[in-house]
Amino acid sequence: MLQPVALEHASRLVNHGPTVLVTTEHGGRRNVMAAAWSMPVEFTPPRIAVVVDKSTFTRELLAASGRFALCLPCPPLADLTFAVGSESGRDIDKFARHRIGFTPGPVLGLPWIDGCVAWLELRHIPEPHTEQAYDTVFGEVVSAAADPRVFSGGRWSFGEHNAALHTLHHLGGGAFAVPSRVVQAQR
Repeated sequence: MLQPVALEHASRLVNHGPTVLVTTEHGGRRNVMAAAWSMPVEFTPPRIAVVVDKSTFTRELLAASGRFALCLPCPPLADLTFAVGSESGRDIDKFARHRIGFTPGPVLGLPWIDGCVAWLELRHIPEPHTEQAYDTVFGEVVSAAADPRVFSGGRWSFGEHNAALHTLHHLGGGAFAVPSRVVQAQR
């Protein structure tokens, strides 16, 4: 279940530091990898940074195509997230191997993985020095969507009623944490 997210709220999808699944596609090849480090870097236009090692097949496809997508997995996808983050797609099709269902994103047509709770399509913003020195790539968000059961009104809503939809946060070695509740500051 997905609902479009206004681009002015797109940065909020990753502001809380979730693990993301990075999808790419170029020349008839597609790939997906898990990334623990992503963050918003600008609100207008919305821009996101994500660490994608220069040696990965994902980075190769991203550089060649000039585009990528971020999909935010939830607890039912923990095993898949760990698996696609632990193997290279250079010699295998991870989508076929793991029977990953997806919907093409609405603007760039990149794979938006089924079962995730938020999705973003991004156009790559080349920053050669940062990419080479720090493996950090930047993208401008061109479309975003989220599951309205856990993200609505431009913000996340984590509670016991939707615990299976909470985002994953990588702790290392295949262990993930999930947000347990929202704490509201006094106004």
